[in-house]
Amino acid sequence: MQPSDISARFARRATLSRSVRLLAQFRFEQSEPARFYGALAADTVALVTDLWTSATEEAPAGRTVLDVGGGPGYFASAFDQAGMRYIGVEPDPREMHAGPAADDSEGTFVRASGMALPFADDSVDICLSSNVAEHVRHPWRLGNEMLRVTRPGGLAVLSYTVWLGPFGGHEMGLTHYLGGARAAERYTRKHGHRPKNDYGSSLFAVSAADGLQWARSTGSLIAAFPRYHPRWAWWMTSVPGLREFLVSNLVLVLRPH
Repeated sequence: MQPSDISARFARRATLSRSVRLLAQFRFEQSEPARFYGALAADTVALVTDLWTSATEEAPAGRTVLDVGGGPGYFASAFDQAGMRYIGVEPDPREMHAGPAADDSEGTFVRASGMALPFADDSVDICLSSNVAEHVRHPWRLGNEMLRVTRPGGLAVLSYTVWLGPFGGHEMGLTHYLGGARAAERYTRKHGHRPKNDYGSSLFAVSAADGLQWARSTGSLIAAFPRYHPRWAWWMTSVPGLREFLVSNLVLVLRPH
């Protein structure tokens, strides 16, 4: 897939070395979350900055970013340092108090569901959801809420892990190819507890095709590409079937009008 004008700036940043660097951080997600999420936050700010600058020809400093499913707030510091006003939304109080959000040092944090955001229509400049859609039963209801609160001319950026990709099973590893329920049971027998990302309750099979279909149906889609791949591998997004296994994490960029 050729980059659109909106994603061309970020495409220049999407190098093989970046992909390798980010992939290396994933092994620290459970053991050193601050290290993992710090690296992911920096990369996410760069992504949002490039997309906003390309769309508006303005820097995003001073703009409001609503992060749906912001968890414990590791992204807040990175967006604050970039000069953006950060609002994190998280429904689970355990997640919200598992990291920097508990300090209330940067950003604003709201306990709420992404299915019913407690914000007015057209109230934020940028609405972001990073790796959340695969954890909710109705991901496109989440997407519609993101579009509702994003002002015309703003950006909604939704990225999620594709189920049939190599990371679709999260901590269950490649056993998700045996089936989600079977993989969860196998994990439970091995570790003595249910996985945090438990198939059918906190992890669901979300496809690339469904995301693209929803995004196109809104009339607001302006770009779609693999989040962690180098630029030369973005063509995979255009190939039905293949994209389900190789895209891994799909970014949908929408601009309400």
